[in-house]
Amino acid sequence: MQKQWLKWILVVVTLFLGSTFIQKNVHADDSLQKVKQQGVLKVAVAPDYPPFAFQVNEHGHSKDVGMDIEVAKQIAKDLHVKLELKNMDFSSVLVAVQTGKVDLALGGINPTPERAQNADFSKIYYYGGQSFLINKTDVHKLKNQQSLAGQKVGTQTGSMQQTLAKKHLTKSKLVSMDKTTDLVLAVKTHKVDAVGVEKPVAQAYVENDPDLKMIPANYKLNKKETGFAVAMPKGATSLQTAVNQSMDRIQQHHLMPQYLKTAAKYMKVNTANTSMWHYWKYFFDGLKYTLLISVCAVAGGIILGVLLALMRLSNFKWLSWPAISYVEVVRGTPMMVQVLLVYFGLGILINIPALPAGIIAVTLNSAAYVSEIIRGGINSVALGQKEAAKSLGLSKSDALRFVVLPQAFKNIWPALGNEFISVIKESSIVSIIGVTDLVYELNVVRADTYRGVAPIVVVMAIYFLITFTLTRLLNYWEGKMKHD
Repeated sequence: MQKQWLKWILVVVTLFLGSTFIQKNVHADDSLQKVKQQGVLKVAVAPDYPPFAFQVNEHGHSKDVGMDIEVAKQIAKDLHVKLELKNMDFSSVLVAVQTGKVDLALGGINPTPERAQNADFSKIYYYGGQSFLINKTDVHKLKNQQSLAGQKVGTQTGSMQQTLAKKHLTKSKLVSMDKTTDLVLAVKTHKVDAVGVEKPVAQAYVENDPDLKMIPANYKLNKKETGFAVAMPKGATSLQTAVNQSMDRIQQHHLMPQYLKTAAKYMKVNTANTSMWHYWKYFFDGLKYTLLISVCAVAGGIILGVLLALMRLSNFKWLSWPAISYVEVVRGTPMMVQVLLVYFGLGILINIPALPAGIIAVTLNSAAYVSEIIRGGINSVALGQKEAAKSLGLSKSDALRFVVLPQAFKNIWPALGNEFISVIKESSIVSIIGVTDLVYELNVVRADTYRGVAPIVVVMAIYFLITFTLTRLLNYWEGKMKHD
């Protein structure tokens, strides 16, 4: 009965979101008019893909640069609007377009037929090509694409390279990762033998990292399959026409070679000083957001967790069933899926910025686990305590407030403390939607400096210091409770 009831809830929610999305897309195209009315062009980019999009440390602040960033600037200039960049994982940029979080998406995106089913594309603005990055120690063993047979080949999840590898490298062992920086580190540490990337990306890494070499990819591709285009929502014809005009202007004035030179200049700036101390501001900014998300999620999780625990303990099924269903759904699905659902799914109904969406998702997740901890704590209070409160004339609510809950929290303090620490670490998942927490900044620094391990060590040390300090504080308060 309960599972059937939960199934109907999920069906209704899915139908409602689907119908809302359809309604939002059946109206006459006003995509260009909306951008001009708002005065802002929102563009999704993945800033870990030099020379197309990456970040530099300029006067202690991160700045988005690269060929794609210059293209976005030109489009915004032609539309006479401000440019607002939304940083996120490459696997999320097209989803952001489809759900209306952004107006456009750039990031070395190939306009494949599969992608064209869910998004429209501009004219091609740059033709690249395909290559493989390899470790310099393997240069005598891996000389061409044919030599990759039987070897481990890495590609970025959802990329053109992944599709090509599945189709052509049938004798190779394929490995997919979300970030190019992770793939580069994997090839440098011999976790994979080669990494498929765009030719300009391979050249950028080889020129700035002496441990890497590149070999050509011999895919037989037509010209369109090697090109990059700007993605936009399906049916946004007026915006598409305006963007195409900018693409024509870029080609007519031969701006792409200038953009590539500008990107190369910034890449040299990044490699001039790759010490982690030089990037302290990045890690500090990431720490601030990590702590903000954790504090808000812990506070909200306790409030909502208490409410869910009381609902589940209620004798009324119309209160207990929703609480049970909520806990089961949250505990039965990965937090990454929940973060994506809050940010992109609810984006169909209301436009939630990345940071509030991340806080909401982590809070909702934590509340499910906290509610079970609190419910166990309430049940652990001796029945005699409740009867004593009743004999003293306390109402049920007063007994719960003054007798049961204080004792319950005392009993569950170690478990709650463990949940707090887990929230701090698990909140790192919000980096996939562009929240600039510690893990997000970690990947930015890795992409900027071409150093794979050092940024990881720094962030690991920061997380350890946070959790170690919090553990000591929780133990101190636990000791005080025992003596009270």
